Amino acid sequence: MRETSLSPSDFIYPLFATEGNAVREAVSSLPGVFRLSVDEIVWEAAGAFAQGIPGVLLFGIPATKDAEGSEAWAASGIVQRAVKAIKRELPEMLVVTDVCLCEYTDHGHCGLVEGGHICNDATLELLSRTAVSHAEAGADIIAPSDMMDGRIGAIRQALDEAGFAERTAILAYSVKYVSAYYGPFREAAGSAPQFGDRRTYQMDASNRREALRELELDIAEGADMVMVKPALAYMDIIRDVRNACNLPVAAYNVSGEYAMVKAAAQNGWIDERRVVLETLTGMKRAGADIILTYHARDAARWLAEE
Repeated sequence: MRETSLSPSDFIYPLFATEGNAVREAVSSLPGVFRLSVDEIVWEAAGAFAQGIPGVLLFGIPATKDAEGSEAWAASGIVQRAVKAIKRELPEMLVVTDVCLCEYTDHGHCGLVEGGHICNDATLELLSRTAVSHAEAGADIIAPSDMMDGRIGAIRQALDEAGFAERTAILAYSVKYVSAYYGPFREAAGSAPQFGDRRTYQMDASNRREALRELELDIAEGADMVMVKPALAYMDIIRDVRNACNLPVAAYNVSGEYAMVKAAAQNGWIDERRVVLETLTGMKRAGADIILTYHARDAARWLAEE
């Protein structure tokens, strides 16, 4: 009589790519999560694929950062090299790449900054350049997370003009809230804003109808899939988005959600296995077709044991 079934095929596994060789650097606020050099990324991706997890989401941690985030679109950038290495060794694995400037800028914001203000339109060109460079490296899906207005249309046009109209899909972070749940990620990626915050371009956590407006805009601009981020405190939004569109819906089980479970489990306060599987099932029940989660490999192992 079970209505909702969870499977490893529902998961996308986020990974952090960093420079070097044989690098497996633990992230203190994310137990079990590591910054990985390209060779280690391939090894980790292969392990996930063997467990039935179909894809990974790559974030890049460059050796140098600047005001424009120029390493984001460098042909030899860290994500570009990681994509090529995974597709060479695991051609059937789905590779999704995060497209944003926050990991690459020295100020930590998701776009160009002038006079303390985000330059929305000028940022679109750089995001488009980054998306094309990822597609050229072999990425299957581009996932813009910056929340600049008009970025899905700009990226879709750039991909089409570069010959990727039928080869590269867009997973839009359509509904992305300003959230305290992102804290551990910012440690992992070194992407905390050096001044101000992201309230001018990410969504207010108290807003529900705005989510549907943002969703409509991204669909109209050419998104192939849409995402709600974070997931745990936004189950109602996942359901709203599922009801409002027929595209695949992704939910991002973000770093803070993962870290809370890990901390409580390490203290013996909760049963980690049961809590993780219950939480991920709840996200799928709310309407998510795809769940991006740092729990992916553990959850896949537990599901196999069941």
